[in-house]
Amino acid sequence: MSETRIVAVSKQLPKYCRETKEIIPLVDLWLQNQEERFRRKVVKIFEGAAVDKRYSIMDPEEVFLATSFEDKNTIYARECKKLGIKVLENALSKASWSPESLDYIITVSCTGIMIPSLDAYLINELGLRQDVVRLPVTEMGCAAGVSGLIYAHNFLKSNPNKRIAIVAVESPTATFQLNDYSMANMVSAAIFGDGAACVLLSSEEDALGPKIIGEDMYHFKDTAHLMGFDLTNHGLKMILDPAVPETIASHFPAIVHPFLERYGSDISKVDHLIFHPGGKKIVQTVEALFGTLGKNIDDTRAVLKEYGNMSSATVLYVLERFMEKDIAPGEQGLVLSFGPGFSAQRVLLEW
Repeated sequence: MSETRIVAVSKQLPKYCRETKEIIPLVDLWLQNQEERFRRKVVKIFEGAAVDKRYSIMDPEEVFLATSFEDKNTIYARECKKLGIKVLENALSKASWSPESLDYIITVSCTGIMIPSLDAYLINELGLRQDVVRLPVTEMGCAAGVSGLIYAHNFLKSNPNKRIAIVAVESPTATFQLNDYSMANMVSAAIFGDGAACVLLSSEEDALGPKIIGEDMYHFKDTAHLMGFDLTNHGLKMILDPAVPETIASHFPAIVHPFLERYGSDISKVDHLIFHPGGKKIVQTVEALFGTLGKNIDDTRAVLKEYGNMSSATVLYVLERFMEKDIAPGEQGLVLSFGPGFSAQRVLLEW
């Protein structure tokens, strides 16, 4: 069985960027016909979201205009192609790989609709081989960045001397619902941003980088209602149940300890936590759980602060921070993300 190694991780940001303090006046204008108490509550949600700034594929002023689902999805498709091309080029340059050397491409997105999927455009624009294997991963939300790692590993461990690119491109701002005044829409608007990430993996004998020594998915029974999207005439409407943090907490021991044990490890041997920053409450919940075990998720908190939650791409931004560190051989890292289903996705790395 071949080893899977992560060779490079790169990110690409959209051209628009605003600090949260610059967005709050737009929120006030949007909610000007709502009750004063409600407006103050929403502003507090934005101020307390632990997100200092976020990037977007459209000007923030445009986000608060009454545009149709068709208009926003057109922007999503156009800009995601640009981000996908650029982030894949960045990663290939880091690894000194040519586009033609890729055997498999996985594209990840859940914040818009594009048929053919993003990978078809990347194949044409970058000149990938005609026999490259394509796998679009959709409708798995924030967990899908780790899902991509799992699918890549399962291909590579059975196929020596192969190369894979995972390209995650997300635009939660394209899903913003102007006429939805639910708390789910308010919270999602406060925490989400847009971004793209790419991971290159290899099963070549001379590949360098941390190797995947374990991966698994954990499905929470009867929790499909907790998170996701409803497709409406106005676009993708956010579903975000406030019970998500406590649900994670109640399952946390079952998510972490049996998984590590299965691969001959335990939490004391895990040196690095590469966790998806789903939002302030989820970060606080997981931070408290890991804190009792003597661990920290400082890099996760930093990514949330600098970029917001970019759905599937976000955990890969955290992974990039670890790829840039000087980590000693033999040290382990746990990659963990949660998403619709409800589910947890886990990968164990060793440097």
